[in-house]
Amino acid sequence: MTRVKLVVNVFPGVQNLPHYAALEHGFFAARGLDIELRYTQSSEEQRKGLAAGDCDIAHAALDNAVAMIDVAGEDISIVVGLDPSFNKFVVQDEIKTYSDLRGKTLGVDAPDTAFALIAYEILARNGLPPGSYHVQPIGATRFRLNALQERRIDAAMLNLPFNLMARDSGLRLLDDPLSIIGPYQSVGGFVRRAWAEQNKAILSDYLASYIEGVRWVLDPAHHAEGTKLLSREMKLDEAMAAECVAALTRPKGGIAVDARLDEAGMANMLNLRARFMKQESAAPISRYYDPQFYESALETLARANRLR
Repeated sequence: MTRVKLVVNVFPGVQNLPHYAALEHGFFAARGLDIELRYTQSSEEQRKGLAAGDCDIAHAALDNAVAMIDVAGEDISIVVGLDPSFNKFVVQDEIKTYSDLRGKTLGVDAPDTAFALIAYEILARNGLPPGSYHVQPIGATRFRLNALQERRIDAAMLNLPFNLMARDSGLRLLDDPLSIIGPYQSVGGFVRRAWAEQNKAILSDYLASYIEGVRWVLDPAHHAEGTKLLSREMKLDEAMAAECVAALTRPKGGIAVDARLDEAGMANMLNLRARFMKQESAAPISRYYDPQFYESALETLARANRLR
């Protein structure tokens, strides 16, 4: 079998467990795919890398894909979903309420995408409009955690497992953003549309293998092994890894079955971005998401099951 190398750009975090599982159990290899997981330092670095062809597939908050299309004018297509976000709004321990953040510094990955927009929204809903606090670009979640621990910033959105590390280091988990903004499509996969059209079979095989990884993670029979795998790959103690796996696999609010895109969450994300960009209305989901590759991957899996 001729092997195909794919470079997959991701942020460090527990959302990569389906990748780890698919690599560990040979789901990619069985379809002739040699996957290099490449960790990004920031969404800006990731977006530039994908646009330049330095990677084939990116997984991140899908607001980044929307920004590439609407702001940078790149021909990008979202091809798969994953989760509704496992972020918490984390602050210094002495900050007890949102009003305590007036004049303080919010650390973000990049100031114009994804979780930064959620932070602006929840601050505005709690009486802190833009201008009543400072915004400091920091980079990926682990860098924002370091900035909080070093007291260079006062607040940040942190994903798993970094919000648990923050909690255990004495920082305060002030809020669950999804309890304020409602359904949200967070992490998913996106590609250059031209690359996808030229590599339809390869992309379908990649997505089929990735979905197999998702199914493995969500299977209760694998939770103990998934905990050990996450602990090993992210260098977490097993208690924290188990807490992460419990969050990833909960029936409501965990990883979506088969990593299917949540259209209600996607619509909410697009509406939030439209408000930030001062647009009259959000564009339809079809501008950003092309389901043909995902549906082809599901058919690949169904066909394999029929042949067993």
